[in-house]
Amino acid sequence: MKLQQLRCIHEVVKNGFSISKAAEALHTSQPGVSKQIQLLEEEVGLHIFLRHGKRLIGLTEPGQHVYKRISEVIREIKSIKQVSDEFSHSNAGELTIATTHTQARYKLPSVVQAFMTKYPDVKLNIHQGNPTQVTDQVVKGEADIGIATESISQNEKLFCIPCYTWNRCLVMPAKHPLAKEKSISLAKLATYPIITYDYAFTGSTIVSKVFHDAGLTPNIVLTAIDADVIKTYVNLGLGIGLIAQMAYDLKRDHGLVSVDVSHLFPTSTTYLGIRRDVFLRGFMYDFIEMFTPQFTKQTIKKMMLEQENI
Repeated sequence: MKLQQLRCIHEVVKNGFSISKAAEALHTSQPGVSKQIQLLEEEVGLHIFLRHGKRLIGLTEPGQHVYKRISEVIREIKSIKQVSDEFSHSNAGELTIATTHTQARYKLPSVVQAFMTKYPDVKLNIHQGNPTQVTDQVVKGEADIGIATESISQNEKLFCIPCYTWNRCLVMPAKHPLAKEKSISLAKLATYPIITYDYAFTGSTIVSKVFHDAGLTPNIVLTAIDADVIKTYVNLGLGIGLIAQMAYDLKRDHGLVSVDVSHLFPTSTTYLGIRRDVFLRGFMYDFIEMFTPQFTKQTIKKMMLEQENI
């Protein structure tokens, strides 16, 4: 069993069972990848992949167990490489952040700018998705750090720290009837067409629960994962937008007004999560501290040690 065989299996699954894309990622040929897969299957005595003709279309049941262990091996190899790089090239490397659109658009820009100025030799990747996707990427080792609301903190494989709390506001044209209301009730809000975040987002689940507990059914006419998309459709007159307060910018959103509705909904908390078994390089600690200054390298190490001893 060779490491290259494990890499081939891992890349094929990662690339949607495309041998050509896996070969490209590994800088090798398609026949080379196919041969490595064949050799490993022969060695372990089972079929790892489901096939339709010559195409790979999925994992067999035993293949799923094999792939899970291969992923663990690949993660450990990555950690070993990170240890090596930290002591030989401490200011160079690669950092992948998985986060939601709201964080990437409204919270991360200043942090990314400061980080890239301090670490010009670190390649920074930002992957966007909903909180479930963000969590999954960190768990699988596809991202080093995940930033999302609530749900990421519920995964036992991750060490998470609370970054900040936030609430919601309505955005609408200045002439909208609700723009003149001093205090909007939940019942009145439920009578208007609402455009808000996709229900894959924990924040939207909280919103739906508040309406449900009040015995009300909101008129959700459109959902999106992107606050800018929500505001675009609000500008078209399709409804009022229910978004995170941080996503409203007075200058940029000059055609809309914001109305605070934090009295209607509980606050949400954004968390930063990392795998418990990952080796954190110096620049990773620095990124975390730039995003959430209250957590220094020493504070994080102490918290992780305390959680290990629980």
